[in-house]
Order: sequence, then C-alpha cells, then structure tokens
Amino acid sequence: MKILVSGLGGFMGREIAALAAAGYCGAELAGGVDPNGSREYPDLCVGSFDEAPTDVDCILDFSHHAATPELTAFAVKNALPLVIATTGQTAEELELIKAASKEIPLFFAANYSLGVALLVELAKRTASLFPEADVEIVETHHNRKIDAPSGTALTLAREIASVRDGARITTGRSGIGARQKGDIGVQSVRMGNIVGIHEVHVCTANQTITLRHEAHSRALFAEGALTAAAWLMSRDAGLYDMKDLMKQ
Repeated sequence: MKILVSGLGGFMGREIAALAAAGYCGAELAGGVDPNGSREYPDLCVGSFDEAPTDVDCILDFSHHAATPELTAFAVKNALPLVIATTGQTAEELELIKAASKEIPLFFAANYSLGVALLVELAKRTASLFPEADVEIVETHHNRKIDAPSGTALTLAREIASVRDGARITTGRSGIGARQKGDIGVQSVRMGNIVGIHEVHVCTANQTITLRHEAHSRALFAEGALTAAAWLMSRDAGLYDMKDLMKQ
C-alpha cells in the first residue's frame, strides 16, 4: 500500500512515516505534502498538491483543516481513497468532505485509537446493561492541553447518552447540589506529561465497573490511521469512521 502523507513534516506525519518504514499494515511511504517541508524526508516531500505524486494507493492527512479544499480536490481528481485525521473543520470544510465522500472512499475520525474505539463500544454496552447506574467519565491529560473536557471524553458521554433515556451530560462539578438522576458526569484532570487516560465508571449501589484506556504514545494514532487506510482500500465511495471499522 503506497501512501501519500499530507503534513509529512509534522509530528504525526513523522510517526506515520516511521511505521511505514517498518512495514506496518504493508504501508510504503511514496511521498508527502507539507508547505514547511520535511527534515527527515526532503526528497519525498513537496510543498503543494500540484506537485504531489498520483501513483499512490491512499492519502493520509495529518496536516491542518485549512488544507481541506486542496486535499479533497486532489483526492477526488485522482480517485484516491482518503483518510482525514485533522479536526476543527469549518462548516464549509465539512461540506467539502461530505461531497468528496460521494466520489471516493473517505475515512474521517477525530480519534484514531483502536483502543478508544473499543472503549466507546464497551462503555455503551455496559451503560445499557445497567440503566439505573451512575456514570462518571474522568479524563486525564498533560498540563499543556488547552481544551477541557477532551473531545474523546465528550464522544464517550454522547455515545453513552444515546443508549439511556433521560440522560444529561454535565461537565465539571462544584458548589452545593446533589447529583441528579440521569447525569453523565465528565471530569477533567491536567497534570504532567500524560498522553491521555480515559476512564468510565458505571456504579450501582452494589458494584462498580470501571473501563479504562491509557495512551502511552501518540504513535497509537498513527497505527489506527494506517489500519483505517488498509481497511479503506477495499471500500466503495462513502464516508466512514471508527464505528464502521469496529464492525468488521
């Protein structure tokens, strides 16, 4: 599987390239696009999609959402499967992604950790089996993370809420007031250099089930993106995400 990496010069681009060099999922780095170039792969990296090679099997994007117009246009023009791992798209950029997915197979997810995807499915199953239980989500990240709660924690909360009648997502807790029935609490912790920990606590009067995922390295997101790319190769045009991958 020959891959073109958009954002090759960035941290995640380098992680993808390193895994490809090791043959992960049968990947081979065929080229990259990065306006800032690539220190590690200068001969393979070009500054724009106008210069990018087209004899590849799939594009993986770890660049910036502002690249969406050029990225999707290039993928559609050359009928190439596309894996988008950037976030923060505007409404207009999201529409471009949806339009492109009508022409090519396109995988789009905010979190490419296969472990997190499994955690979401297990959390939904557990919450549905114990409909009266209290549910609390605790996420812990490094002290430089500026958004809270994490996007993954909110995804967990929304997915759990989808299987519970009367669920209400609450973030943070302070002051005086009892926990309300149906609350799905989301708490954030920021400290040290922790890559990411997500815990889901499902607690009844007699027992507690705790589901936990801990990321040891950001390389796990590169692994998930390459797994998604390999899976996408045999799909028809359409918009896919981690739920689709987990079904297989």
